Amino acid sequence: MTRTRSRDGVLDDALVRTGRALRLVLLIALAALFLIPFYLLVRNGLASEADITAPDWTFFPRDVRWSNVRELFDDPAVPMAHALLNSTLIAVATTLGTVLLASLAGYGLARIPYRHADAVFYAILGTLMVPAAVTFLPTFVLVSSLGWISTLRGLIVPTLFSAFACFVFRQYFLGFPRELEDAAQVDGLGYWRTYWRIVVPNSRPVFAAVATIVFIGAWNAFLWPLVIGQDRDAWTVQVALSTFTTAQIVNLHELFVAAAVSIVPLLLVFLLLQRYIVAGVERSGIDD
Repeated sequence: MTRTRSRDGVLDDALVRTGRALRLVLLIALAALFLIPFYLLVRNGLASEADITAPDWTFFPRDVRWSNVRELFDDPAVPMAHALLNSTLIAVATTLGTVLLASLAGYGLARIPYRHADAVFYAILGTLMVPAAVTFLPTFVLVSSLGWISTLRGLIVPTLFSAFACFVFRQYFLGFPRELEDAAQVDGLGYWRTYWRIVVPNSRPVFAAVATIVFIGAWNAFLWPLVIGQDRDAWTVQVALSTFTTAQIVNLHELFVAAAVSIVPLLLVFLLLQRYIVAGVERSGIDD
């Protein structure tokens, strides 16, 4: 019996080790596939046009050209530095405004008694089913009538409210401990001060998760900035990237360098806040 058990134990240990090894190999393969686009950006961004279009592939360019980075920011045709500044301002302002408005709306729908609260909530959810192309033209006409073409206001204000963010906050606040709010109301706090002093400090994961998602979406936005930012001074990073490949010119090395530079802020934001994304979504009650 002892030998049988020991053999079974050895077999179980071998199966466990084999399973771990297979999972490790799978994770390494998936990580390699995920990193291939980043490798191509760096490889082609530091290469010459000849190396990029050469028929024989090399793992790294024969002549590493760090001057491509300087050339990108010195290019008079594309104001890349100004485009990065515009994208940063737009993404930060959109994130702050969206998180504030959506969290207030979500808290109001979840906690403030109102007999039409459900109808308002379902109306907000209904906007998620409306294609963006349907509202694009009316929004453009409104922004144009206000004189906001090629302005930061025109790029930011129409995108401030997010029905998805409102939904996430509302679901999260439905599960927020009422005991904390009841204690605040006993101390004489109203809904406004309860929101700021009790709810917000204890809801950091969901705030960080929504902020990360909104920031990435605002940074990657292309169509609306392309239409509204008609002047060079209003270009964002994504619009600037599109100018490197046109019917007249194809500037590959600057395009790859610009793409690599443009994803650095996203990587930093994601690396700093990635743990909050999962925690925030888990606590939002989306699966309920």
